[in-house]
Amino acid sequence: MKTGLIQRTVLILAAASALGACVPLVPAMMGGAVVGGAMVASDRRTSGTVVEDQGIEFKAGARIRDNLGERVHVNVTSYNRQVLLTGEVPSEQDKQLVERIVANVENVRNIVNELGVMGNSTLAQRSSDSLTTGRVKAAIVDAQDLFANAFKIVTERGTTYVMGRVTQREAKRATEIIAATSGVQRVVRVLEIISEDELARLLPPPNAQNNRAPAKDEGYTK
Repeated sequence: MKTGLIQRTVLILAAASALGACVPLVPAMMGGAVVGGAMVASDRRTSGTVVEDQGIEFKAGARIRDNLGERVHVNVTSYNRQVLLTGEVPSEQDKQLVERIVANVENVRNIVNELGVMGNSTLAQRSSDSLTTGRVKAAIVDAQDLFANAFKIVTERGTTYVMGRVTQREAKRATEIIAATSGVQRVVRVLEIISEDELARLLPPPNAQNNRAPAKDEGYTK
């Protein structure tokens, strides 16, 4: 796998709705390109990276199906070339095989393997997860101090995963919102943490912004 030149922090946090549990930070090599223009307010990735993420998801999904067929249920989500694997596989060997397949896909920098070793989820479970994801997205949109499109949300078996390039303040605030959303049993954050100064550089001038500006940095307390 290729790695970026600037080290960023990827935080994986498992928490109940009370936000009582924390695990250590997990380092990963993430991209450090500075982006500008109105596009940043909605995504914070370059247009090239967005296309690469789409390609990663398509190629990885196709290769997994070719190698493992219908005996696995795997979702591939790529954000800033970091790949989150969720779903179910029948064995630990299959879990590792999926990761190796994805690692060989072009442009993948890092993999967070959250596959469960168990039987495939039911259609009812997947429908429930989709509804939960919809509720989470709506709750973030309703927030007055977050850029909703800076986050990518995935829910699997009641666990909601959040990806994106955000500040500590945004990460903390989004976690609070997600954990309080109906249907969410656990929150896992797979985030690239940036500074408030870096966020300010990414944002377009005030007269070009179509999204609400974030509130003043409130700090971050685990």
